[in-house]
Amino acid sequence: MKFIVRTAVALCLIFATAPLTCPSLQGQERKASGKLASVDGFVITESQVRAKSAEDLDSLELEKLRTKAKHARNENEILERTLNRLIRERLLKIEAARRGVTEEELVAKEILQHVQEPTEKDIDDFYEGNKEGIGRAKSQVAPLIARYLKEQRENLVRGAFLEKLEKEHRVVRSFKPIRFEVNAPGRPSRGPASAPVVLVVFSDFQCPYCRDFSMTLSDILDQYGSKVRLVFRQYPLTQIHPDAQRAAEASLCAAAQNRFWEMHDLLFAGADKLKDEDIKSRAKDLSLKIDTFNTCMISKRIQTLIREDIRAGAAAGAEGTPALYVNGRYLEDSHTFEEISAVIEEELHR
Repeated sequence: MKFIVRTAVALCLIFATAPLTCPSLQGQERKASGKLASVDGFVITESQVRAKSAEDLDSLELEKLRTKAKHARNENEILERTLNRLIRERLLKIEAARRGVTEEELVAKEILQHVQEPTEKDIDDFYEGNKEGIGRAKSQVAPLIARYLKEQRENLVRGAFLEKLEKEHRVVRSFKPIRFEVNAPGRPSRGPASAPVVLVVFSDFQCPYCRDFSMTLSDILDQYGSKVRLVFRQYPLTQIHPDAQRAAEASLCAAAQNRFWEMHDLLFAGADKLKDEDIKSRAKDLSLKIDTFNTCMISKRIQTLIREDIRAGAAAGAEGTPALYVNGRYLEDSHTFEEISAVIEEELHR
């Protein structure tokens, strides 16, 4: 499960039927210094209103970026899914013609007859493992479970058969996955700059999923060594994690003293203690120059870096954390070691 960020003003933007539906859009047509109102002669200008609503306007802009990226991703997925279906249909047609049988006969012989019916034990095991989520008696759902298990087995057999046909009939794919520009110079990283695969993670130090995911990424680095570089970018979800922003600032101020990854580990290890006094304590534990660290924590440069990271993540369609990109490819909900490794292998053989 991911933390998803949504705002009412973003819904206004997406579903508006005319510019006047969303008052916040009207300001784009005015001069920033234009007069909007007056009270007993006191003038209220566009620039004043924008300054006061900067946070809401920023949220609106981020949602616009996410929506654009999500549309591009969805379009790419639809095209790839359709392409795969057409390839499968063509393979079955060619193979059936080669054998002198109908496609239905081919599917029955090579796929359907190899699909085993689920046993009572299979159904029992599935039910017991998912009882809380199902919420109904086994007798009520047993036929549905059996059908689901059989469909899963059929998909596996079908996939294996089609993979075999792809090799035999020389299928060549040139469809390219959508990639986003998420790498950035100067961000904390591990691994050589020459690594053929670059992993970019947008993360939040107060996010429990991010903490667990950081260990998975560490395992990936151990497994692939110099073939992989990991880049860390900030994505504090301050609406639900009030201390994430300060933790992000602390990590970058530690980075300024070449201790980012040590601070990274300490922040995740104590994600429930990220108040100012906790952060200062961690800085002391790392023997950082405290005066330099404290000055850095209030610098606009650090805040600018974090805003740049958040904007880059939104432009790449990141809606929650952790958000991982492998050579620019977004791995939505693919956060196990095996899933990440599979994509890395694809990139290494590309």
